[in-house]
Amino acid sequence: MEDDDVEENIEEQNEELNEEKKEDIAADFEYKDIKDLPGVGSTIASKIKSAGYQDIISLATANPMVLVEACGIGEPTAKKIVAEARDASGMNFMSGLEFEDKRKSVQRISTGSEAFNILLGGGVETQAITECYGEYGSGKSQMAFQLAVDVQLPVEKGGLDGHAIWIDTEGTFRPSRIEQLAASKGLDPKQALQNIKIGRAYSSDHQVLLVNKVPELVNADPKIKLIVVDSMMALFRAEYVGRGTLADRQQKVNVVLHTLQRLADRFNIAVYITNQVMARPDVMFGDPTAAVGGHIIGHVATYRIYLRKGKKGSRVAKLVDSPSLPEGEASFEITSNGIADLDEEKKK
Repeated sequence: MEDDDVEENIEEQNEELNEEKKEDIAADFEYKDIKDLPGVGSTIASKIKSAGYQDIISLATANPMVLVEACGIGEPTAKKIVAEARDASGMNFMSGLEFEDKRKSVQRISTGSEAFNILLGGGVETQAITECYGEYGSGKSQMAFQLAVDVQLPVEKGGLDGHAIWIDTEGTFRPSRIEQLAASKGLDPKQALQNIKIGRAYSSDHQVLLVNKVPELVNADPKIKLIVVDSMMALFRAEYVGRGTLADRQQKVNVVLHTLQRLADRFNIAVYITNQVMARPDVMFGDPTAAVGGHIIGHVATYRIYLRKGKKGSRVAKLVDSPSLPEGEASFEITSNGIADLDEEKKK
């Protein structure tokens, strides 16, 4: 072998060693915990975690001003901490192909009705917020019960072999209904209840606190694949009365919804929220029913579904908004065994 070839081989080997060394150094300096970030000690890290930011990724997506208020730290410090977290987590642009590959991790939970599943493109999607709104008795909470059970089924049966979190703002959660649905699906009723973490919210502030506690629960139980909020607007609607409070209410709702969306993206979780409705007096013809929450919920929710009562005790789901699916309707019924497709008699 000639001298030039030998030198070239040596240079290539040195480059490989340098690259390996760089990777080793990067691994050595990888931040494992929030307290490892520059400028963050144990005291500040404890405050940040108490505010609901359990790891570097959640901190990287935080608003510095929210961090100032929640943790009692200065604005420059908060901005520096968030900037460090963003650098450490490598939050950068990706190509369309890379994003397409990321979307392959999206999973779906069966609603119990094949027609409803088809309307949603295969079921309730992870990494998304699905909102169902409608009058009382339209089936919003029944769908929540169904999803909380179905998520526990094996993948081949329409589930994710997972667990659920249920934030109850109206006192509608009933263990007996979960047990009834679980038994009909061949699951152990008591185990099905054990796999659902329930938080009863008594005020809008309490609701926000429960949402902020979700990362802690997911870190303790990685099998959590569904978050239910039943209902999203009930407490906000009761506490913020009059036009003068509307801006404060909508800002608070916006923060909660974006927190839920970050949780859905970060942990590959499906978020299902129910919403109340109001009658619009300015609508002279057609259905005057409109979802509470205004444009805030409309812009953040990935899928919006309007539920209403149909003929012969059936229910009709109308897909109002979706990023990729056309508007459409699906009919189903609510039975003692849960959500199901209409039988032939009721289809007539």
